Amino acid sequence: MFDPTPLLSGERRALARLLTRVENSAPEADEALAALFPHTGRAHIVGVTGAPGTGKSSLVNELAKALRQLNKTVAIVAVDPTSPFTGGAILGDRIRMRDLSGDAGVFIRSMASRGALGGLARTTADVVKVLDAAGFEIVLIETVGAGQAEVDIARMAQTTVVVEAPGLGDEVQGLKAGILEIADVLVVNKADHPGAEAAVRALRVSLELAPRAARVWRGTPPAAHHHLVPVSALATDDTIEWTPPILTTVATQGQGIAELIDALQRHRAFLRGSGDGPQRERERLRFELELRLRDMLLAHLLARLQTGALDGMVEKLFTREIDPASAVKKLLE
Repeated sequence: MFDPTPLLSGERRALARLLTRVENSAPEADEALAALFPHTGRAHIVGVTGAPGTGKSSLVNELAKALRQLNKTVAIVAVDPTSPFTGGAILGDRIRMRDLSGDAGVFIRSMASRGALGGLARTTADVVKVLDAAGFEIVLIETVGAGQAEVDIARMAQTTVVVEAPGLGDEVQGLKAGILEIADVLVVNKADHPGAEAAVRALRVSLELAPRAARVWRGTPPAAHHHLVPVSALATDDTIEWTPPILTTVATQGQGIAELIDALQRHRAFLRGSGDGPQRERERLRFELELRLRDMLLAHLLARLQTGALDGMVEKLFTREIDPASAVKKLLE
């Protein structure tokens, strides 16, 4: 029987041990997650995504340091890509964030993606649940950096920060929209580099072109929420919409971090004051449920297949005796 008391009381060793079991999908992990689930839902989950080279790790590092100065407890989940050849991962974020070590209010967990697509590892959601239950006020998830296909973070995080940088060709990528559609906050990092203003302009154009679901708050907004603008199409005085702010930062120098924290706080207030927060949580839970169902159904199917059935079907595909869609139907029969 899993006893959640040590973890809920803040014991680091108990937390680290459980995270290892969760990452390895140990048999006792499901029991532990079930016991901890009622204690989740309190942390602000912030996803930080963007193309490689934009400075995500430096930004997360400085963001965590600034949040600690505000007496916020912070957990960082850094997902690193796994080698398709060796299966290993460098897990270099522990090295890059070494100046956070020794702070009892910060917990850093590096994870290998282990071949999962979408910028996250398969067990990232469960790791976040454990950190949430452990009492961390803010959980920062730094994704692999898989480019435009990296949208899974928007289904897991409450606030998604998309990081761009000048000089990486992102002006063109921005005009294609892609992951910009999932952004709640846009950051142009390395703003001291040439081309930063052009990157900001490209992002503004992208926001105007990219289709976005209406994020509406019905009610009287706090005066400080100056990035919440009226939705003219609804023509009511008490209805406002969240417009993703475009911020500039120089993470290596700590510039723009205070403004980023302000944007994160304003977005969380928007979620709490609107119907968007509960709706996002329902969508997140639906996504996780469907993902688990898909994995479990596939495992059940593979367990029921006769020995060699899958390899035999692969050979038929190789010799073009059957097409993939028909092969799937045969296996399901």
